[in-house]
Amino acid sequence: MIAFKNGILSDKKTVLLWLACLVMLPAFAQQKKNTVLDGIIVKLDNQIILRSELEINYAQTLASGQATNIPDLKCEILRSLVMNKLMLARAEADSVVVPDEQVKGELDRRMAYFVAQIGSEQKLEEYYGKTIKQLKDELAKQVRDQLVMQKMQDNITGRISVTPNEVAKYYSKIPKDSLPYFSTEVEVGQIVKIGKPSRKNRDEARARLEALKKRIEAGEDFATLARQYSEDPGSAAEGGTLGFFKKKELVPEYEAAALKLEPGKLSHIVESQFGFHLIQLIERRGEEFNTRHILIKPAASEIDLAETARELAKLRAGIVKDSISFAKAAKDNSDDRETKNNGGLFANPKDGSSYIPLDKINPAVFFIIDTMTVGQISQPMPYRTDDGKEAQRIIYLKSKTPPHQANLKDDYQKISAAALAEKRNKALDDWFEKNRGSVFMEVNPDFVNCNLLQMPN
Repeated sequence: MIAFKNGILSDKKTVLLWLACLVMLPAFAQQKKNTVLDGIIVKLDNQIILRSELEINYAQTLASGQATNIPDLKCEILRSLVMNKLMLARAEADSVVVPDEQVKGELDRRMAYFVAQIGSEQKLEEYYGKTIKQLKDELAKQVRDQLVMQKMQDNITGRISVTPNEVAKYYSKIPKDSLPYFSTEVEVGQIVKIGKPSRKNRDEARARLEALKKRIEAGEDFATLARQYSEDPGSAAEGGTLGFFKKKELVPEYEAAALKLEPGKLSHIVESQFGFHLIQLIERRGEEFNTRHILIKPAASEIDLAETARELAKLRAGIVKDSISFAKAAKDNSDDRETKNNGGLFANPKDGSSYIPLDKINPAVFFIIDTMTVGQISQPMPYRTDDGKEAQRIIYLKSKTPPHQANLKDDYQKISAAALAEKRNKALDDWFEKNRGSVFMEVNPDFVNCNLLQMPN
C-alpha cells in the first residue's frame, strides 16, 4: 500500500528497492569502518547476496528513519535485495546491458557527490587510503549492476501511466483521516545566463594552454600537467583521461580534433562550449577512442557580466509585458540545463513535481523569494553555476500554496504520482511472480523464515 508520509510521497517497496541498490557515502564509509562477519546468505543462479550487503542496507535504512515501523525490516530488505538479484539474473539471461560510457558518467557523478560530502578529492583519498581511480574501480561493478536493474525496471514499468479517472479512484480510497497536511509550498523558476568572456580573456586562456603545449612538446608529462592545471573536475585527477567514447558522444569540436590524431600525438588548441582543450589521443579500439585533455576555461570579467545582466534585464522586461512567457523565455534563453526544459522551474527531488516545501528551498533562493509576491520576477543578480561559471540570473515566484490538507485540486501532481507508483509496483509484483521460478535459489538457514520468494508487502 502506498501512503503519504510527513507530506512526502512514500512508497515502502520503492524506498527499500532504492536503498538496497543505491551506493551512498555513509554506506561506503561504513564498509570501511565496520567489520561484519561476512559470507553468502543467498545465491540466485550466478548472483549472490552477502551478509555484509544486508547489514549495510539495514543500518542505512534505520539511519534514514523512513522504515523503522516495518515489521521484520531485515527480511523486507533482504526480499528487496532478492528482487534486485533476480532482475540482474534475468538481465544476464536476456542480454540486457548498459553502455560503458553511461557507467563512467554515473561513476563520475557519484564520485563528485562523495568529494562534495567530504570536502575535496585529497580528503577522500586520505580517508580511504586509495586514489580516486581505485575507488572508481571498486564501485564500477555496483554502479553497472544498479544501471542494469534500473533499465530492467524501466522495461517493466516505463510505459505505464495513469488516467485522471485512475487518480481520482486512488484518491477516493485514501481514508480521510489519513490524508496528509502539507506545509507551505512554492513553485519557483529561474533563467540563468552565463557570462560570455571577452576576446581578451579568451585570448589569455588560449595563450595559457599554448604555453602548456610547448612544455609537453619539450618533454614534460601531459598527465602531470593535466593534474596541475586542467579545469575539468571530472578528468583532472585522472591526468586528463576521459576513457573510451564512441562517435557523437563528445562535443563535435573535441571529437573532430581527436579523430584526426595518431596515438600519442597532440592536437591544436580546440575551442568548445566548455572552454579551450589540448587533446592527446591515447588509443583507438574499433569504433571507440580514448583521449586525455587539458581544459582551460576563460573567465568572464565584471564588464562581461554587466553586459549579461543588461541582456537578462531586457528579457525580463519582455516577460513582464507579456510579450513572452517565462517558460518559453527559459527554454529559449536559459543556460541552466536542469530547469530550462521544465518551464524554468525547479523540481522537487522527492517526487519530481514543481511544488517544493518552503523549508526545502535552497537558502539562497529562499531569501530572494521571501520578500516577493506571487507572479513577481526579480531583477538580474550575480550567480555562480555548479561548475563554477560566473553568471547572472532572474528568479520567478510562480505560486505559493498555504498549508492545507491534501486534496485533488491543489495536489493533483502528488496524488497522480502516488497512483502511478502503486500501478508500477503492481507491475513489478506481477513480474516477480512470473519470473521467480526461472532461477535456482539457495538460502542460508538463518534466513529461511524470511520467505524470500514472496514479494515485500
